[in-house]
Amino acid sequence: MNLHNMVLMIGMPQVIIIIVVVLLLFGGRKIPELMKGLGSGIKEFKNAAKEEEEESKDKIEDKK
Repeated sequence: MNLHNMVLMIGMPQVIIIIVVVLLLFGGRKIPELMKGLGSGIKEFKNAAKEEEEESKDKIEDKK
């Protein structure tokens, strides 16, 4: 059994166990802070990717 099949076998009981473990490790007060940090990281990544895409379009237009 490979890793791909194991990932597909995750069901609702496993998800509940994972959520309980995360709550026990980080506590209820830390999770919103973690999610806020994750959200801001994703936002920064998207902005950087968008800027990179615009720069590459500008370079292509300059070559024409």
